[in-house]
Amino acid sequence: METQSKHLLVRASDAEVLASRPGSFVTLLADSHTTGGALTSNRATLRKGVDGTPPHFHTKASELLFVLDGSLRVLAGDEVLTLHEGDLFVAPPRMPHAWAPAPDSDADVLVVFTPGIGRFDYYRLLDRVNRGEADPAEIKESQERYDNHYVESAIWREHLAAKGD
Repeated sequence: METQSKHLLVRASDAEVLASRPGSFVTLLADSHTTGGALTSNRATLRKGVDGTPPHFHTKASELLFVLDGSLRVLAGDEVLTLHEGDLFVAPPRMPHAWAPAPDSDADVLVVFTPGIGRFDYYRLLDRVNRGEADPAEIKESQERYDNHYVESAIWREHLAAKGD
């Protein structure tokens, strides 16, 4: 890990905002190259009814979710949890996880990966796929590069099917 010699300040007005899918926005805050490899961070804004992030795991990083506003459903291994404003969740490396707004709720979430890995280009890829400018197959092809490994989860599939309850 590199040593960072000065502070980092990202003004909200300077942050890049992307749409990873309709109703889902990612604000890029700090990537590993700006934090000396310590962390990568973004803000995810998810509107009610959005499917959210599909089940996946990371081999090198822990993923921290802090709910700034609204409620969030989180797959944590083989269980589904509901987080509310002010709640914090950490998925350690290799734990399958997913997340989406709780039924009838928006969710505003601070996301932190530690240690950091360059992920901003992954979010830019999702944005290009959302706009029809990239092939969705590129997401699967990028799993190793961005340490974002997709998995199947019957529990999460059942949750999404029943989310209108």
